[in-house]
Amino acid sequence: MERTTRYSKKRQAILEVIRGTSVHPTADWIYQQLKPSHPDLSLGTVYRNLSLFREQGVVKSVGVVDGQERFDADLSPHSHFICTQCGAVFDLHTMALDKGLDDTVEEQYGHHVSHHDLTFRGVCHTCCKKRSKQDTANGISS
Repeated sequence: MERTTRYSKKRQAILEVIRGTSVHPTADWIYQQLKPSHPDLSLGTVYRNLSLFREQGVVKSVGVVDGQERFDADLSPHSHFICTQCGAVFDLHTMALDKGLDDTVEEQYGHHVSHHDLTFRGVCHTCCKKRSKQDTANGISS
């Protein structure tokens, strides 16, 4: 039996914060954004609602970055890039998701693929620029 969910101003606020940002927030980030306007909000409420939103398919988890799960309300097919230096998560909308990967998994392993997520990890352009400036300042050439 499907559980019914009553309307909640806090739940609505949590969802609006996720939908209103592209930073792929953590539960703690959402909590910090909403605490001033919702002083009785608890971090547990944020976690419970994120779990509910995931179950409902309203948000998805991008994965764990620096020990904290990151969320995305953009459900359109797209890949992500996670910076291993600063922890930033970027959408890669112009990267075509390769249906051929699904077919390969089905052919080689016999599994039926409903979808796949592609995540790249490395150093983002901002961190690369910072590193390059630091190297230049320290007399290191690349």
